[in-house]
This record gives sequence, structure tokens and C-alpha cells, in this order.
Amino acid sequence: MKTKILELIAILVALALANTCRAGLKWEQTQIELHPEPGAATAVGTFKYKNTGDTLIHFKSITTSCGCTTAARKKDDVAPGEAGEITATFKVGASTGVQQKTVRVETDDAAAPVTVLALRAVIPQMLELRPSFVYWENSEPAKPKTIIVKAAKELHATSLKVTSSSNDFVTSVSSAAQNEFKIEVQPHDTAHSASAVLTVQPDSGGKPVYATARVVNPTISAQ
Repeated sequence: MKTKILELIAILVALALANTCRAGLKWEQTQIELHPEPGAATAVGTFKYKNTGDTLIHFKSITTSCGCTTAARKKDDVAPGEAGEITATFKVGASTGVQQKTVRVETDDAAAPVTVLALRAVIPQMLELRPSFVYWENSEPAKPKTIIVKAAKELHATSLKVTSSSNDFVTSVSSAAQNEFKIEVQPHDTAHSASAVLTVQPDSGGKPVYATARVVNPTISAQ
């Protein structure tokens, strides 16, 4: 009985050692935080790996958590001792704040068939609107209302261009303080409902932001 137990232990140890030898991809890091330059179109992270095992490893698939993120590799097979990398690219678009994206990597490595890589991109808010929506009640005096625009110092904006999607509103821009601007919005009249999207574009070429102006009908109380 004792001999059989020793044989079983030997088999288990041999299997463990075999799995250790097969242990394949070792990642330098599986989480990356990025701080792209203001106005950058993309945020790119590189996940480096090395095959520390003694067998060839094959990539079965690489998928991302959303359509705004892509992942690329240079080869499908990694020989023992070979190093490589997976490049993840996040398209910034109009995104701001902290963006969390993942890349799922599946291989034929029995020891670790799936690895999830995390990409954290911190996108600064270049233009902040306070408020981003102004409105007038129907028949309210058509006086100007103000939107304050705070620009990040990295943007280096000296002026703003504001475009209204409707001729029912007129706008004017002036400097309020350092890195701060004031937009005056005024409807031609408030006798009828109207709405417009205001596109706010910095002169330094950063991404635009949007505000809304609207003339609304008063709430009619139930009789």
C-alpha cells in the first residue's frame, strides 16, 4: 500500500513538473494606464510577453471589449524563448474621463489558455461647459443667457468659435478670465418653440464640444 502511494505521488509530481515546463507566455504586465496628449486621436498600449516554456504556443484569438478598441499581433505562433507584443489601440473620439477597455487573449497553452489584458486610458476634459443647456419659456423675454467655458491649460486656446445649427439663435464670445470664456446665447424671439445645437470649437484645433439652446412651451396645468 505504501509503495502505491509513493508511486501516485511520483506521478503527480511528474505531471506538475510537466505542466511547469509547458507554462508558456509570461507577460511583463497585464494592466496599462495611458495618459494621451491633449487632442490625441488614439491611446496606444503595448503588452509584452515571452514564451518561457519548451513548446510552441499558438494564438487562437484576440478580442476586444468594444469596437473603439483594436488589438494586433505580429505573428500567430511563438517559439520557446521567443518574445513578442500585442498592441492595443483605443480610438479616443469624443470620449473624456477614465476609459476602461479589455483585450481577451486565447492560446493553446494548457496552463493559461486565456489572459485578459486591461487598458486604462485617462482622457482629459479639454472644454467644460457650465451649463451645457440653456432655455427660455415661451413668451419669456428674449434676453441673452450665458454659458461659461473652462478650457484646460494644455489646450492653449485663445478664442472660441461657436456655430449654431439654427438661425433662431445668435451667439457671441468673450474672454472671462484666464483659460475661461463666456458665450452669450440669445433667441430672436420666444413666441414660438425653437432649438439649436451649439458647436464650440477652440482655435487651437482641439475637439469640439456641444451645447443646446431651446425655446420651450410652458407646462399646461391640467384643468
